[in-house]
Amino acid sequence: MDSSLLNNSEFNPFYGVYIDLVKDTHLLEALSVGLEDTISFYRTIPDSKWNYKYAEGKWTIKEILLHTIDTERIFAYRALQFSRSENVALEGFDQDAFVQNCNVDVMEPLDLIEDYMANRMATFRLFRSFTELELKKSGKANNSNMSVRAAALIICGHEKHHISIIKERYL
Repeated sequence: MDSSLLNNSEFNPFYGVYIDLVKDTHLLEALSVGLEDTISFYRTIPDSKWNYKYAEGKWTIKEILLHTIDTERIFAYRALQFSRSENVALEGFDQDAFVQNCNVDVMEPLDLIEDYMANRMATFRLFRSFTELELKKSGKANNSNMSVRAAALIICGHEKHHISIIKERYL
């Protein structure tokens, strides 16, 4: 399934910016290429930059990577719920609270990269297991419609979005 087949009613317009970053890409290809590109990118970050903030109140690169992992876990869970249930309505999550409570300061960059890899492999396997019918199923997340396939593309675009920010503002 490529993102050009996605209907705008399958996601909140807020997520359009993420989906646009992976448009015309097959869902499983986006997950796979994202894995390779993201690992390669994070492995190039110098040790001195992992705890850097470009402004007061902004996240460190370690916090951004963990936020990306957490967000992927949440969107994969949403997809699983929507694929297996009917009339699902899930709450949103407070990304800032997640980052404040993540204890990322005690985590090593390599451990975060390995966590990312393990999580992405699980996400890839989950989406690979869905049938075309399951990919089109949907539910509500944070009071907005979301399809299973939109969740996957949001995961991939969200990751690209944050890598772009790191390149522009942190390195």
